[in-house]
Amino acid sequence: MTPRSGSVRYALPGAFHSMAYVEWGDPAAPPLICVHALTRNGRDFDLLAQGLADRFRVICPDLPGRGASDWLPDAALYQPPSYVSPLTHLIAAIGREVMWVGTSLGGIVGMIVASMPGQPITRLVLNDVGPFIPKAAIARIRGYLSATALPGFADIAALERHLRQVHAPFGPLTDAQWAHLARHSARTLPDGRLTLHYDPKITVPFCEAEPADADLWALWPAVSRIPVLAIRGGSSDLLTADTLARMQETGAQALVVPEAGHAPALMDAGQIAAVRRFLADG
Repeated sequence: MTPRSGSVRYALPGAFHSMAYVEWGDPAAPPLICVHALTRNGRDFDLLAQGLADRFRVICPDLPGRGASDWLPDAALYQPPSYVSPLTHLIAAIGREVMWVGTSLGGIVGMIVASMPGQPITRLVLNDVGPFIPKAAIARIRGYLSATALPGFADIAALERHLRQVHAPFGPLTDAQWAHLARHSARTLPDGRLTLHYDPKITVPFCEAEPADADLWALWPAVSRIPVLAIRGGSSDLLTADTLARMQETGAQALVVPEAGHAPALMDAGQIAAVRRFLADG
């Protein structure tokens, strides 16, 4: 199964930019937007999309500065409000209410959109993220990011080894799945080496701010008015068991993935089936 490619134009202060996406399934089917994590891209969802494409139109954007999307001119723009703009332009282009799967940063943006009056999200999957993120988890993520440069790799095998180490908390993936992630995470440098497929400036706001708890509970009463499935990696330090329990108390469904941390890759057949059941229940 081969995805279709597209893009949407959107405006940020001073200029228009383009956000790329791939989509799977019947364009007339119920639309589902899948939004990736901080340093990842929309191709992370290929297996999930293939598992849902018989029933849904699955649209997987590359957030600004990632993958095939335009890089932004100012590092300060790489923050959630700047991601809300292109994603709401995408929703406007779709012209219908949507469902949403968001991993980490993608879930944060999903909560922001879902909290707005008149918002268009009917069902929300939050993959290892919730309305409270401890500063220790933020500090850990900062530890493998750089605000100034990206690593260079001699070949795709070296890049894959890096991903296997940094993203080990994704859970037990097959060799083919790691190879898939590596292939779509690679960008060729002028000297022929490979690096990761994102603008190094995306990490600047994250790395320059002093780690602090991220408390979004003020958004949660509005978010929890729609059906929510919260997925937690069993050893996750970002979505804690206490936060998940509080989300459940206000109506969220929960799925704990025992062999994962932050964040489950949503490549496993069981995880895909659980997401499918939740989305199809509406």
